[in-house]
Amino acid sequence: MSSGSRSSLKDRDHRMLKITGTVRKTDLEGGSYTFVTDQGVTYQLDGGGSDLLKDGVRAEIAGAIAEGKMGIAMMGDIFEVKSYKII
Repeated sequence: MSSGSRSSLKDRDHRMLKITGTVRKTDLEGGSYTFVTDQGVTYQLDGGGSDLLKDGVRAEIAGAIAEGKMGIAMMGDIFEVKSYKII
């Protein structure tokens, strides 16, 4: 297998996404944060600043779904936040 093939597989697994929705705090795991998109999909958040990680904050976030990672809360796929904008 060439290194080009491995690279393209990795790129497919870690596609950057931009999604809009609302942050929700749960009491699981000592207080974890989820992000509910405007389409109703829920992700566990991995990353983001204190201004993002507040219950009820509306934001547009960019990042990638962490393939093969699971949190204790099991509240959806883990979304690794690379950047965000509070709206």
